[in-house]
Amino acid sequence: MGGFSSALGSLWAWISYTFDPLCGPIGLFRLFASDTLVGCGDTGWGDEIAFGVKVTISLALVTLPVGLAIGFIIALARQSDEWSLRAATGVYTTIFRGLPELLTLFIVYFGFQILVQSVLTWFGSEQRVEINAFVAGMIALSVVFSSYASEVLLSAFQAIPRGQYEAGSAVGLSRRKTMWLIIVPQLIRIALPGLSNLWLVLLKDTALVSVIGLADIVRQTGVAARVTKEAFLFYGIACLLYLILASVSSIGLNAISKWANRAEAGR
Repeated sequence: MGGFSSALGSLWAWISYTFDPLCGPIGLFRLFASDTLVGCGDTGWGDEIAFGVKVTISLALVTLPVGLAIGFIIALARQSDEWSLRAATGVYTTIFRGLPELLTLFIVYFGFQILVQSVLTWFGSEQRVEINAFVAGMIALSVVFSSYASEVLLSAFQAIPRGQYEAGSAVGLSRRKTMWLIIVPQLIRIALPGLSNLWLVLLKDTALVSVIGLADIVRQTGVAARVTKEAFLFYGIACLLYLILASVSSIGLNAISKWANRAEAGR
């Protein structure tokens, strides 16, 4: 079993290196000699910045489905006949849309750690608890993303005529099947432009995790800038990398939008 795991690890390392767009065999930083500041090697900072890009993308990709799932649940609850659900979700969205994202991150990273430590102490445990910076960043960004996504999804729900629900019931579909087969496909198409903008905001908000020590793009380029005293160079590289990520995302989102609206375009 250990040999199999080792083989999988080696395979993953090879794939990560081969397809690395920055320090892989045909990576962007390979255009520079290894002895330059942005080269990939022991004397350059290319490897560290490439790792930061992976952390940034990983954090955004992990946060997206969690935030969407929470936002979808909140949007459903906002339409509930139960006033307590509407009130609770209204308070949730008001709080996390009103607080600065950085403050939310601090509350999750430091406050949640204190809360868990206090609970363990109350139960008589002296075990020291430390919250992982990646997990804290994911939680904080997820709650912020979900609070905005819920508003987008709620507007999309309200844009769907009530007759769509009645049509599903008329053909014998259960409420759940009506939701997943009739409502959700329309919901995605209507909400996609707003969610696309939220994804781009999420990509930029990942830069906040650098303040709690996570080695993202901003953290890695910031360290390089302080060590080399070439702040303009490395922060310029950070700007370029975020612009590339945003541009690639926009191309992908436009393709998804065209696919989602293919039926409307044919009319």
